[in-house]
Amino acid sequence: MDLIHHRPPVARRSGGPAVTDPVYLSPPDIGALEESYLLRAVRAGRFDPDGPELGAFEREVAARVGVGYALGLSSGTAALHMALLAVGAGPDSVVVVPTLTFAATANAVTYTGAEPVFVDCDAATGNLDVGLLSALLGQLTDAGRRVAAVLAVDINGRCVDYDRLLPLCAASGVPVVEDAAQALGSTYRGRCAGTFGRVGIYSFSHNKIMTTSAGGMLVSDDAALVARARHLATQAREPVPHYEHRDVGYNYRLSTLLAALGRAQLSRLDTMIARRRSLRDRYARLFAAVSGTRILGAGDPGSNCWLTSLVVEPERAGWHAGDLAAHLAGLGVESRPMWKPMHRQPVYADRQVVLSGAADQLFATSLSLPSGSALSDEQVERVIGGIAEFLAERR
Repeated sequence: MDLIHHRPPVARRSGGPAVTDPVYLSPPDIGALEESYLLRAVRAGRFDPDGPELGAFEREVAARVGVGYALGLSSGTAALHMALLAVGAGPDSVVVVPTLTFAATANAVTYTGAEPVFVDCDAATGNLDVGLLSALLGQLTDAGRRVAAVLAVDINGRCVDYDRLLPLCAASGVPVVEDAAQALGSTYRGRCAGTFGRVGIYSFSHNKIMTTSAGGMLVSDDAALVARARHLATQAREPVPHYEHRDVGYNYRLSTLLAALGRAQLSRLDTMIARRRSLRDRYARLFAAVSGTRILGAGDPGSNCWLTSLVVEPERAGWHAGDLAAHLAGLGVESRPMWKPMHRQPVYADRQVVLSGAADQLFATSLSLPSGSALSDEQVERVIGGIAEFLAERR
């Protein structure tokens, strides 16, 4: 069931005035502090990647998550591309990818020439189903396929079950690349998301937990890996006075002005996470007594709660996720189902996949609700009130 809900520019209550203040899922949380950091960077007059802002941002992110090295890049997708190249993904290899993810995860694999092989998710969390992975790795090995990496995606800010995943991959000799695009600030058993694999990445796109408008970061304790990624991301220019290139490189470095914006955002990260967690708590209380509903991945104190996604069992609830989405759209409130699984995407329909049915079920029955730290108290009350109104009509 393809339930796609776009941002409502203007909605109209039945019999009421037009709603001109739409509520978005995860709008950027930008204010005076970010403005001051940007102005300082502009006045400094250094706009090249070697300027002080980008280096400082990289060091601050590395210190925040507890790794040795960080590399600022133009997007989370670029960071994934560099991470995969650095661990050896290429035309002679496959990379295991969870089917429940944003297309960028699979696309970055394809950029390297490797083949994505999809695996289903855990129904309770939406994260990669480690139980299915063990047999898949064995099958790929028996078929003579070189598995360059397992891509672990921390869905909605909740970390994958790394206690099970890391030993399995280590025993198979397969590196883990952690796609923590949604999970900066999350932890798993006290360790920061993004630091569990040989290399991890974050996204700073406009709707993430913190933003640089567009941008990403690669993090690792492997100095040689980060140095190789840095070289490739800077057009693979050799360290000589003239322009010389022995590899095909990429123009992937993060803008120094956007790095300045990121530094301001990073200083506010804990406050922004606390706001999202408080919204998750409001939703959890609201749906606690509603039969046939649950919050995906609930009960994880380490999650940054980037998005709160509701899962609806229509047979028990008496309504579908799409019914609530339509009601909220009428109030000018954005919502959307979780990702359409990669194995259902036309571009990847012919790829190998191991399924349990969980990702298809989550796509058909889920709805992500407004979760941004920038939502005003009035907007939050409008969303909560709108949901309460919807539920009251169905009692």
